[in-house]
Amino acid sequence: MESLYLLIPLSVVLVFLIGVVFWWSVRSGQFDDLEGPGYRVVVDDDSPPKAKSQVKDDEGVGQG
Repeated sequence: MESLYLLIPLSVVLVFLIGVVFWWSVRSGQFDDLEGPGYRVVVDDDSPPKAKSQVKDDEGVGQG
């Protein structure tokens, strides 16, 4: 029974802290764009990778 005197206020404080953190995240814009970062990962690479023959040709430029 004595443990309830500690656990109930501790749980109330924990719920309050979780609410404050959630409120801060909503106010700071953490949930504004949920799908945008996923699309940016897919579309991020604008330049295609060089083929191995192009890399060898580029290494030989300037030597001679």
